[in-house]
Amino acid sequence: MATKKSDTPGNARIADNKKAAFNYFFEERFEAGMVLEGWEVKALREGKVQLTDGYVVIRDGEMFIIGCQINPLRSASTHVNPDAVRTKKLLLHKEQIKRLTGKVEQKGYTLVPINLHWKAGKVKCDIALAKGKAEHDKRDVIKDREGKREVERAMKNRQR
Repeated sequence: MATKKSDTPGNARIADNKKAAFNYFFEERFEAGMVLEGWEVKALREGKVQLTDGYVVIRDGEMFIIGCQINPLRSASTHVNPDAVRTKKLLLHKEQIKRLTGKVEQKGYTLVPINLHWKAGKVKCDIALAKGKAEHDKRDVIKDREGKREVERAMKNRQR
């Protein structure tokens, strides 16, 4: 998605983590700001990001996203040494971080990045408080998806 800041709509999506919805049940969602370097923002405008392997950790009362890969552009500056998998800080209110810390430590929840998007010219990361799905839950999702596909095919063939 090659967009410039001037033509970026209010909440344009940069990247989605589709694997997360398959692997986890989402309990709550939060929108967090991200601390990024200049070359990372330029790469995000070009859509050079991968969220699939990303996860969120809480250290010393601060949140960080690990494994979110932002690939540098070839035209990156000569004086910058881009690190594609650099740990990036997430910005949330202290009360929210404390609440999430308690839930993650006690109840077996995890924090997963869902998507990256633009909001008022800034990059935001939607994260979810999530609980892992069991294997049978994943099979049910696949079965439902295939069932819907079958129905759509039957309806399409019926209309002909």
